[in-house]
Formats: sequence, C-alpha cells, structure tokens
Amino acid sequence: MSYKKININGILINTINYDELIFEIKRSIKDNKKIIINYVNANTINISYKDKHLAEYLAVSHINHPDGIGIKFASNILFGKSTLKNRFTGSDFYPLLINECRKNNYSLFFFGHDSDTLNSVNTQNAGLNISGTFTGFGFETDEVIQEIDKSKAEILIIGLGTPKQEQWVYENYLKINCNVILTVGEGIKVFAGTKHRGPEFLRKFGFEWFYRLIKNPLKYFNRYIIGNPLFIYRIIKLKMRILAR
Repeated sequence: MSYKKININGILINTINYDELIFEIKRSIKDNKKIIINYVNANTINISYKDKHLAEYLAVSHINHPDGIGIKFASNILFGKSTLKNRFTGSDFYPLLINECRKNNYSLFFFGHDSDTLNSVNTQNAGLNISGTFTGFGFETDEVIQEIDKSKAEILIIGLGTPKQEQWVYENYLKINCNVILTVGEGIKVFAGTKHRGPEFLRKFGFEWFYRLIKNPLKYFNRYIIGNPLFIYRIIKLKMRILAR
C-alpha cells in the first residue's frame, strides 16, 4: 500500500479514493491477510485534541481514509489542492462496498448500535451475506469476539462511535479472525437504510452536515456549531505553524 499520507495533529490520513479502497479490501480477502481501516473526519481531529490516545489507536490502521468535506478543506489549506483531489465520504462509499460484497458473496459481521438498526441491516440488504450481528450496548468483549470468530465473517463492520470503536479495535484486533476490520461509526445506519441524507445540492457543496443539524439540533449542536469553527481555527493555526518554519 503506497498511498500518500497527510498528517493532521499527528493523525496520518491516506489520500485514497473509493476504487482504491475497494481494491484493498478485495486484495486482503483474496490473500487472506488482515487489514484495519478507520475513517478520519473533522470530528475525529477535534476529539484528538482532547483524547491524546486517539492518534495511537489510529496508528495501527493499515488505512485511515478521509471522511467528509472537513478533511478535504484541511488538506487544501495545509498541503495544497492537488494532495487530496476528491472528497471522500463514508455515506457514498458504503453502498459501493455493499454492491461489491453482494457480487463476491463476502460474509459480513455487524457490531454496534442497537438491535433495531441491526435488524434493519438484515431486512434492507437482500442478497448480502450477513453472518452475524452484535449490539454496541452493554457488551462483553470476549463474547463479541467469540461470536465474530464463530461467524467466520470476512469483513467486520464496527459502529461504536469515536473514540470508542478505535480504542476497541486497537485493544482487540490481534484476537479477531477476519480479513477486514472496518469502523463506520454512525455509517452503520447507511447499511440499515435508516440514515437520512441531505438533498443532493447540499451534498455537492459539502453542507450535508447542516441538514443533520436541522434534523437533530440537540444531538449535533456541539459537533457542528461549536466543532466546525473550532476545527477551522485549528487548521489555520496549523497552517501558520507550517509557514513560520
């Protein structure tokens, strides 16, 4: 894997596109090798300023893919527009992954969120080889790993939210017998068909976050109203440090 990486607050992010990530997933299954894939978005970077262990958790990843307009903005400011050419969003990638898994009959295990969401994952994905599920509330790690191994899944999808999912992978990836470990956070709702996305014009211009805020202001107030300006401030501050060298 020789994809260029950018460094934001000690977190290395691969400048990878959808086709390349699909290729790496397929290759790991074909070669029977383990690959850890995490996402990094603006919220990840903000959390990394409070949780000094997050960069360490993400360092075990084979690929940290960019997620959302915030990382594209940061890359443009810090490293130039040619570094990360296309915006990458998990919500656009996961349907591509679902289609690829159907085509190749890859087996998947879903760990995270609640039982209603996991039930929807099953009912909304006809033809998808789902070998097991486990909720993300009140779980015992040993039991989860036992169920994953028993399922013989090739791909493990984890939706526990940041930084919980990254820490869980960091502490347990050596015990897990599957080829692909992929964290998705709330992206597990994409697989369930329960994630309401903004209109196309908002997606195109990178303002889908605003739609989420309007739909659920209490849930997303801190993340977007406080988090977005804070993220921009931090990126500009990092740029000033680069220029001052």
